[in-house]
Amino acid sequence: MKRRVVVTGIGAVTPLGNDVDTTWQNILAGKSGVGPLTRLNPDDYSAKVAAEVKDFDVEKYVERKEARKMDRFTHYALAASMMAIEDAKLTIDESNAERIGVWIGSGIGGMETFENQFETFQKRGYRRVSPFFVPMMIPDMATGQVSIYLGAKGVNSCTVTACATGTNSIGDAFKVIQRGDADAMIAGGAEAPITQMSVAGFCANTALSTNPDPEKASRPFDANRDGFVIGEGAGIVILEELEHALKRGATIYAEIVGYGSTGDAHHITAPAPGGEGGVRAMKIALSDGELSPEDVDYINAHGTSTPYNDKYETMAIKEVFGEHAYKLGVSSTKSMTGHLLGAAGGVEAIFSVLAIKDGVMPPTINYDTPDPDCDLDYVANEARKAEVKAVMSNSLGFGGHNATIVFKKYE
Repeated sequence: MKRRVVVTGIGAVTPLGNDVDTTWQNILAGKSGVGPLTRLNPDDYSAKVAAEVKDFDVEKYVERKEARKMDRFTHYALAASMMAIEDAKLTIDESNAERIGVWIGSGIGGMETFENQFETFQKRGYRRVSPFFVPMMIPDMATGQVSIYLGAKGVNSCTVTACATGTNSIGDAFKVIQRGDADAMIAGGAEAPITQMSVAGFCANTALSTNPDPEKASRPFDANRDGFVIGEGAGIVILEELEHALKRGATIYAEIVGYGSTGDAHHITAPAPGGEGGVRAMKIALSDGELSPEDVDYINAHGTSTPYNDKYETMAIKEVFGEHAYKLGVSSTKSMTGHLLGAAGGVEAIFSVLAIKDGVMPPTINYDTPDPDCDLDYVANEARKAEVKAVMSNSLGFGGHNATIVFKKYE
């Protein structure tokens, strides 16, 4: 018997707000979190806009002295994890610490730390490089610090699968609980990639939108899309074994029932033609959740606003869902958050469970010019009230990583 797993807590730091409630209200209002690029000099890059976290104060969560020993992606992860634990009303102590784990991924990790410390090395030599350089930079340190600060002593791991990271992390944590290796997991993704080299690299491979209008640059599935808008933040969920959650009277947002993960074996950046790898991930997730395609009401798509991703993901959805593809809602919340890379799947998992809880499908904003290749119902421009019993969330990453998770209303 598979153990049932539910979501009992959520926490987020995003370009739309430094908590879940603010972020979600802005999502439902169709508000864009994209603005002019301010962390860097926009004159140095072809991309002029970014989805930056605003007015975030790490000292609400960590003392300044300790915060200086962490990269920003870890700041975001710690804040979101603390919010999620508080939301779940989950106390971690010696009675349960060994049965509560952490699985938080990051696609890039501490790139800002790397750049700053390399500049110090070049100008002042190796003796002036911080002794905290390596622990600040490595992607697993978000998981490490969350474990340390919250006292979780169970399974402790980190996934790095580019833009599929957050979804893979939640899916892998789900399986840890399902097979009995933990009773609860703190899971999701964190990213702080708005740095000189990260933006330069994405500009160089022409992945980023060069649309200078912040309000319109991120436009998934629209015929005039020209690339993604880079974003930052963290999204964390608390997963719990059902009986463990019920025993302590936890509030249940939704049940996570399915997970699929595949590889394209095709290209380092381009998705496989027709979204073939995504097709398999979605089918595996449905089978794992013992659901038929007709059971799914809404898909939170990867929907990056790049020409090939949106076309191939649409093709993949039609391959998996057949005629039902035209009856369900599909939207890309990246139209509002930008693309948070390794954190995207964590944030979008939160949107997925809130869609179930609140009975609403988030919109795809900036959907103005239909693309003949993208002909599904993208919940254009306005959120839609609807009964949402089951949601699929897709994430697809450089290297051919495909990850899909499925949530359904808890019964």
